Amino acid sequence: MPLHVPPAPAPALRSVLTALSSPTAVREARTPSLLRAQGPVTPDLPLPVHVLDRVTAEGLSATRLAGWRFLIRCGGRSVAAAETMLTPDGWAFSRFFEGPYITSTERALRQAETMAQPYQPRLLSVPGLYMLTLWLHEDCTADGGAGHPAATDLLVPLAPAPPGIAAHRPHRVAELLPVLTHRVTPTRLLGSPA
Repeated sequence: MPLHVPPAPAPALRSVLTALSSPTAVREARTPSLLRAQGPVTPDLPLPVHVLDRVTAEGLSATRLAGWRFLIRCGGRSVAAAETMLTPDGWAFSRFFEGPYITSTERALRQAETMAQPYQPRLLSVPGLYMLTLWLHEDCTADGGAGHPAATDLLVPLAPAPPGIAAHRPHRVAELLPVLTHRVTPTRLLGSPA
């Protein structure tokens, strides 16, 4: 079943295209694969990046949109990724990067395309566990930049996943959120007792 990739905001895409055409931005990115890319590079597969700020004991989640991530393709393969972020002036280019999450994202997307049910792909970051998941949202018509994980949505942990959580194994949100609740260590506030 095809995935229904949500459209990225036009200013976010423009900011990535501008950065890709800037030799300074590419050179300062410290992404060897992007520097070595032979031929045209293009942004592809825009995915909204949501951050899981909090999981309650009841399994409810508080998420927020942090930006949009684009895979950067050259010669039929992804060589890097670009992220944008929302600023007071609108969407702006944030950074280029490379690493294992790029190939893991592609693998998870290919895996999702073989599922019988259509989904809207998103990324969900869990900073407390240094974890990134492919979030497969059941409502394919939803605004990709809004909403929270529904109990029946799927989360596919990307590699490298935290110890004890298998990468590339789809989990229903209702099954994985309680596990994350017990794993996430609350951040100690500055000045609070130890």
